[in-house]
Amino acid sequence: MTTDIAKAARLSEEAVFPLSTLDPAAPLDDLAWLDAAIGDARVVAIGESAHYNAESYLLRHRLLRYLVERHGFGAYALESGFVEGRQADDWVRGGEDQLGDVLANGITGLMGLWTQQRAHLEWMRRHNRGAARPVGFYGIDLCGSNVSPLPGLDAVVAYLAEADPEFAVDAGIRETAAAFAPPSALSLPAAITAYGKLAAADRDLLTAGLAELAARMAGRRLEYVRRTTAEAYERALRALRITITVDLGIRAMARGDLRTVLFNRDATIADTVEWILRREDRIVLAAHNGHLQRWPTTLQGESPATPMGMHLADRIGEDYRVIGITNGTGQTLNTSPDFYTGTLFTDLEPPRPSSLDALMEASCDRPFATDLRRLSPADTAAVRAATQQRFGTYYAETSPLDAYDVLVHLPHVTPAEPDHDALAHSPHDVQETFSHWQPR
Repeated sequence: MTTDIAKAARLSEEAVFPLSTLDPAAPLDDLAWLDAAIGDARVVAIGESAHYNAESYLLRHRLLRYLVERHGFGAYALESGFVEGRQADDWVRGGEDQLGDVLANGITGLMGLWTQQRAHLEWMRRHNRGAARPVGFYGIDLCGSNVSPLPGLDAVVAYLAEADPEFAVDAGIRETAAAFAPPSALSLPAAITAYGKLAAADRDLLTAGLAELAARMAGRRLEYVRRTTAEAYERALRALRITITVDLGIRAMARGDLRTVLFNRDATIADTVEWILRREDRIVLAAHNGHLQRWPTTLQGESPATPMGMHLADRIGEDYRVIGITNGTGQTLNTSPDFYTGTLFTDLEPPRPSSLDALMEASCDRPFATDLRRLSPADTAAVRAATQQRFGTYYAETSPLDAYDVLVHLPHVTPAEPDHDALAHSPHDVQETFSHWQPR
């Protein structure tokens, strides 16, 4: 075994499936290896090592096209706010909103502010014009870029205005939520500071108020469904449960308890994916490797937490398949405080020797995939020996054979291209930060 590992500084040629291009509009025949890799799985998850790389957007777009056209997948579910995602879904189904507004406000966490994401939504809309079964867009993540309950609360209040018009939600709940609502993900540090300055009684009012709304919606389900529809009720209830998780999360942040945030967020995301599965036969799921993997996630300085992928694997078993992504060199998301002042990306050095990224980097000089379920013994040993994977610039412990079914390697990654129309529809703090960024 030691000899096999020593030889396997790279994967064998038999394990490498080169990708002819990342162009989403190109012919798809080079993706035929996906057929065996995904089988009959209902959820195919596509990861990324860090947000906002052009190559990750292109890959996900291309894989979605293949899975829709060749396998009948009917939904694209992105690591973006569930509540806000309704706007993007309306647009890809033929809605009249301006696409710049959809990208800026219907996709959260700055995930929509790039021309590659624009092209992806435009393809979905074109496809849906003539499709017997349109492809839906779903956000799977918490609302308010994860710290603000306000978008979810507003969605619930709007629903209750129809389902329970005689009931008035306590105005103090919304006032408290509005007191720390960030205009965008770039203002999260300020939002957390603002929450920390709230009186304990105000924080408790918000938490108790959301709990009372949840009890009211549960107790009056049959009445509300009769007045509206079952789908409208279930969507509002999902929004409320997400909003409760956001509130509990910022309470935990205020006391320095990041582990609770990690555990609760990913469990709630998994619940949302199951909610989508009750409506769609097969889903393409796009998020960071750390959310999708079937292996504990570790953030720098934190002990491991349970990601969404482990929840889904436990709940739906073989119906869940994961495509993890590794990177070589280029530029990646800057996770230092400089990000908030316009240094959005940082240089990506060659991967650390013996890491999973290094093994993949040594195996082929172009984008390629490898099916971890169909490796030779020597290739299996080589992958098993790679016990660290890079997320951005940070290395985390991993067991690739447990975490993923497929790996795709991107030898060189670059920043996505900012979409000027989306930026024009963005809050001032986003426009200001992007004005200081000078792409290289």
